[in-house]
Amino acid sequence: MDDHNEQRRIRLEKVQQLRSLGVNPYPYRFEASHTAGRLHAEGEALIASGAEVSLAGRLVAVRRQGKAAFCHVKDAHRRLQVYVRQDEVGAAAYGVFGLCDLGDYLGFRGAMMRTRTGELTLRARTVEVLAKAVRPLPVPKVEVKDGHEVVHDEVRDVEFRYRQRYADLALNDGVAEVFLRRAQVIQTLREYLLGQGFLEVETPILQVLYGGAAATPFTTHHKALDLPLYLRIATELYLKRLVAGGFDRVFEIGKNFRNEGIDRSHNPEFTMVEFYQAYADYTDMMAHFEAIWERCALALHGATRFTYQGTAIDVAPPWRRLTMKQAIGDLGGVDVDALSDEALQRLLGERGWEIAGGYRRGLAVARLFEELCEARLIQPTFVTDFPKESTPLCKAHRGDPALVERFEPFVCGFEVGNAYSELNDPVVQRELFEEQVARRRHGDQEAHPYDADFLRAMEYGMPPMGGVGLGVDRMVMLLTDQYSLRDVLFFPTMRPEAEGA
Repeated sequence: MDDHNEQRRIRLEKVQQLRSLGVNPYPYRFEASHTAGRLHAEGEALIASGAEVSLAGRLVAVRRQGKAAFCHVKDAHRRLQVYVRQDEVGAAAYGVFGLCDLGDYLGFRGAMMRTRTGELTLRARTVEVLAKAVRPLPVPKVEVKDGHEVVHDEVRDVEFRYRQRYADLALNDGVAEVFLRRAQVIQTLREYLLGQGFLEVETPILQVLYGGAAATPFTTHHKALDLPLYLRIATELYLKRLVAGGFDRVFEIGKNFRNEGIDRSHNPEFTMVEFYQAYADYTDMMAHFEAIWERCALALHGATRFTYQGTAIDVAPPWRRLTMKQAIGDLGGVDVDALSDEALQRLLGERGWEIAGGYRRGLAVARLFEELCEARLIQPTFVTDFPKESTPLCKAHRGDPALVERFEPFVCGFEVGNAYSELNDPVVQRELFEEQVARRRHGDQEAHPYDADFLRAMEYGMPPMGGVGLGVDRMVMLLTDQYSLRDVLFFPTMRPEAEGA
């Protein structure tokens, strides 16, 4: 810490030195004609033409040799070498350059050339300070060997990286690449849905009544209305209202918030896409889901095959389909239909698997599936036909009234979505909401609240529809081979930092 403070003190003195020389260390703008990437792409043509170019970026390496220096500047996560000579930029400008440190933002104008070793280089004619960094970055050492960059002392401390993502991005180009790929996934997903005729919409984040999932909400308060409000846990019920209003295909990409634990696959704030299609059912939603994953894999990898943590995955359709009971039998070795309620309760009790709000057979079956099967579903799989007690928003299975037409997709042991043939019978919906209220009274705090306005929308008439919720963060985590969800969130939720850090 003392060394850090001393370096900071020295840099602050340099700020004052620059000002005393009449140099503003924080000017307003700089006109850059090219990015480092473009200069690499157009280098030969620019060398041949001798055209003047300008580049702005962060100083990440410098080798001073008396009255000349080679440095590397990085912009948009690409590096370019710059050659600065005192007799070309002038003594005053070279003196200003001498006050620059790693992490500073600089602007250069000059012409492109190649060095004796063949490295593409900007030969500076002018140099300007654009922003003086007063806190030193723990810049890793980069060595060029056989034309390839070798990084030494790369910053890997996850606590530092998650808390100071801005520094993580500045230091680790591979991290930036993950987030560029995240943006590519979201763009591909959006283009698919727009191409299928879905309308992108926005629904409230602050809600008087939350719903659409089994989760505990975050609460807040509106002063002017003296009204308690909730951060949404899902977009489902508002999107269904829009379908009832005549928009037959709608989707929303946005943040949801659930007041739950944090681990490698959960963050309280996360990104979901939900989409709803009138006159469709859950089998139609399976086709959409497969197509989205296929297109996103192709966009990132050029193939449907990729590797996650050493395991080869192929998301090419069609995905395997298992009913929940089949999964429990095949993967968990338990024949649910052969167990009485007493035997099922005894099995749960022996394993310490509790059910909030009291025992119900369907919930017990769903709990068995979660504990025995989920982690074993490695290759893409749709698990279908859940017990009716698992959700109050889904239509009864047309072949078995004890089940509902619901599926959850799994990849690498992670649940990556949820989908229904959506319930549109207002009488049945009212009864199911009332059952949820009763469960809440018996201790199930994640039971759905009674949403009278949603029932009113349904009573006006709501077409049959299929609906999907797809977890964007988990999808990106898997497609980019990141171990934790935190590695695909710019700013994951963390405890407050220690004072003075």
